[in-house]
Amino acid sequence: MIRKFAAMAAAALIMVGCTNVDPVTGERTRNNTGTGAIIGAIVGAGAGTLAGGDDRRNAMIGAGVGALAGAAIGNYMDRTYQNLRERLAGSGVGVTRVNQSQILLNFPADLTFDLNRDAVKSQFVPTLRDVGNILQEYDQTTIDVYGHADCTGADAYNQDLSERRAMNVSSVLMQGGVIRQRIAARGYGESQIRYQPCEAAANRRVEVYVSAFQG
Repeated sequence: MIRKFAAMAAAALIMVGCTNVDPVTGERTRNNTGTGAIIGAIVGAGAGTLAGGDDRRNAMIGAGVGALAGAAIGNYMDRTYQNLRERLAGSGVGVTRVNQSQILLNFPADLTFDLNRDAVKSQFVPTLRDVGNILQEYDQTTIDVYGHADCTGADAYNQDLSERRAMNVSSVLMQGGVIRQRIAARGYGESQIRYQPCEAAANRRVEVYVSAFQG
């Protein structure tokens, strides 16, 4: 399963890299918060490894990413949050400060994907790359990408779709400059329904958690 997930990420990088993009039109949306466990795939030169925990930490240290400690965490995340809010205003991306060390970015499905599709909409790719550009600047953070689905369709289908969407969002973020060692991705399928009815479009979302890389 791990190798399959990593291979999907590699394919997603190739597919998204060939995408033609149109200018994006801005749109505001409400903020949302949530939680989740960290697991994902890091794609290297022809090989996939399980990310998260010590594996990702070691990979980030090996890539030269420095860890934050003490009061520096809050100050660093304050700057990250303010920059994200200012530069993503009107983009449709929700920006929420979860706590001192974590920020949530919410990508609503209606802006990010067509119904039952896993490819990021061409008109939204530039915005997603802009997010990657910002996160590249604030590189002392980990990036956790979570895909979610509504309750329409079979459980297995929704799980697979949410995984592919999380990996494609991760791929575009990497195109924007985020190094692969910082990213972990996971699909939750319909296991974390937040809005009623369960078929609501708001449940078809991708959430990106930006967390301080702590020493």
